Amino acid sequence: MKKIAIIGSGPTGIYTLYSLLKNSEPAAISVYEQGSAAGVGMPYCSDSNSKMMLANIASIEIPPLFETYIDWLRQQSVAHLARYGVDTDSLHIRQFLPRMLLGEYFRDQFQRLVTEARKTGFQIEVNVSSRVTDIKATQEGVLLQIEGHFNPVSFDLAVIATGHVWPDETPSKQTYFPSPWSGLMEAKIPACKVGILGTSLSAIDATMAVVAQHGEFIEEDNHALRFRLYPGSEALNVTLMSRSGILPEADFYCPIPYEPLRVATPAAITAEINAGPEGLLDRVFNLMVDEITLADPQWSKNTGLKGMKVDDFCEAWFASRHANDPFRWARANLEEVERNKRDKRTVHWRYAILRLHEAVQDTVQHLNDEDRERFHTTLARVFVDNYAAIPSQSILRLLALREAGLVTIQALGPDYTTEVKGRQTSVTVGNDVHTYDVFIDARGQQALKTKDLPFPTLRQQLEAAGDDIPDVGDDYTLLDPAEARGRIAFGALPYLMHDQPFIQGLTACAEIGAAMAKACIRQATRARRRLPFMEV
Repeated sequence: MKKIAIIGSGPTGIYTLYSLLKNSEPAAISVYEQGSAAGVGMPYCSDSNSKMMLANIASIEIPPLFETYIDWLRQQSVAHLARYGVDTDSLHIRQFLPRMLLGEYFRDQFQRLVTEARKTGFQIEVNVSSRVTDIKATQEGVLLQIEGHFNPVSFDLAVIATGHVWPDETPSKQTYFPSPWSGLMEAKIPACKVGILGTSLSAIDATMAVVAQHGEFIEEDNHALRFRLYPGSEALNVTLMSRSGILPEADFYCPIPYEPLRVATPAAITAEINAGPEGLLDRVFNLMVDEITLADPQWSKNTGLKGMKVDDFCEAWFASRHANDPFRWARANLEEVERNKRDKRTVHWRYAILRLHEAVQDTVQHLNDEDRERFHTTLARVFVDNYAAIPSQSILRLLALREAGLVTIQALGPDYTTEVKGRQTSVTVGNDVHTYDVFIDARGQQALKTKDLPFPTLRQQLEAAGDDIPDVGDDYTLLDPAEARGRIAFGALPYLMHDQPFIQGLTACAEIGAAMAKACIRQATRARRRLPFMEV
């Protein structure tokens, strides 16, 4: 039997195991999970989340394993779902539910995978509380170091499925959190001035983790939501801040699975790539303009889309939010998307952009340096804003906090600095200095380099091969160094974002897992172009 190690048992590791069962002959598989429970994943585990934190993906979008998420939910007891504030009778495939509940689904599916694998001749070993501290590629196979000790077993293939990577906690962890996942859930946050860097769902989730300690949301008879502050917590004030100071859109209704694009087709995108890098971004943008115009001619005419350049389009996309109070805009947007959901009405320009982001992503690795920088500062911002639309319930809660006078939003602009001073953090914008008693960096996952790898030997091997960014093939196996070629499948999302900026999400986890499973039966047939790393 081939010996396979899967490092990480979150969604990427789970979908890899699932694909191995479908695509490969029986193998000896060892799963290594640094947490105390396998099959959950950091974004969905109870240590990193509260019941108020919502997953921004619904059952209709989640790649199924043994069963769909909605079918699994319908098998749970009324009492169990009620503990998460979920009503069994109101379950539907487009519903956004607590992250921890989605974690239970993955945990259950993982356990069934292990059982099924053993029934079909696989040898499965699940190691929990087993942190892989080093990886070494050799001519004979891959060696793993577990908690400082190299395992004598050599693996034919090691799958790195470690998921998101957040900064380590700092000594002042009770007042400064380098991410919402760095001890915030366990910390007792006093009623004080709280600063949160970011205005996306991660920032809103961090807000909920704080305010949940100082009050509760109450649904009125008219279904309006309000927040009741506990006595003694009157000093609580939360400031959300970002360069633009705008809020994301609420998730909108659209057909799923996605309808195919009619202009920016795979063939059309490939033709532009083959025409060469010079002017590629502008040529692809022209395809986008034609696609959006075909989908929604009236909106395109009203916005002057035909005469726009890439930079103009980005400015137009965010113009209404910059021109309005963020909370007033959020309320109007929420009313619109909820009305469209009731009527099952698709806003076609939004839907066209949603379908375009993955098609356009394929061009990123072929752009020249100048266009790649333009892409990250323009179209990438539009695409992320569009596909990262957030649950309506999250907007409702934020608006309730605004009504209670607890939350404000600040636009920082492009030039600002943050500095930790003792137990406080200051944010300097121009001549103004804002000081916070508790500060949370909630900007989300940042792209990482080889130098950030937590595996010293593998890091040294990659750097010796000249790889500032891990270079992988179409099955995500490392192409260098020679000892690792075909032996290490690299599916750690933060290191893949340099040429796949929209790779985050469960759909990506499933696609990567399926590709890495194929590494057991064939060599990579296509190398991805190595790109210089760019801070975004």
